[in-house]
Amino acid sequence: MIKSVCVYCASSPNVEQFYIELAKKIGKLLAKNGIHCIYGAGSTGLMGGLANGVLSQNGEITGIIPRFMCEREWNHTGLPELIMVETMHERKELMLKKADAAIALPGGIGTFEELVEAITWRKLGLFNNPIYIVNSNDYYRPLIDMLNKAVVEKFMEEEDLNLWKVVDDEDELFDEIRKHTSTCRIIS
Repeated sequence: MIKSVCVYCASSPNVEQFYIELAKKIGKLLAKNGIHCIYGAGSTGLMGGLANGVLSQNGEITGIIPRFMCEREWNHTGLPELIMVETMHERKELMLKKADAAIALPGGIGTFEELVEAITWRKLGLFNNPIYIVNSNDYYRPLIDMLNKAVVEKFMEEEDLNLWKVVDDEDELFDEIRKHTSTCRIIS
């Protein structure tokens, strides 16, 4: 049963509006379906869109952020719950510990690092929940190709390709969430 999700995504305000709108739609859908959103507490880019989408529907959202980022005022000031930690490592660990699933929306190096760490934790049995890669606009194609190449070149096992699920958009994402949340009706 998926009651909470950890969402990784970009904080850059310079990305195409399409991506921010995608994050906002996903935030709204999480809220409408009573799924608690856990994210990096940012106020701009996809992070801001995600949070604003959840908040627009009075959904549950928790931001987790290192103290130095708050000191730079990078945090969303409208969150009902903000957890401040000391390090990035603590942030990532707590985000996954609180989540029943992880979702990677488009993002930059921080998002890539968080996603690959979540996949690694799943491989090691430290995180046993679904991981979804939202490949909207074919954004993650190069990473997916690299992961497939790692299998072909024998750096990973064929079964490792089951550690994550690639979806194209919010509708496909919520179809997958529905499969793990069979007792709930997913609202579109």
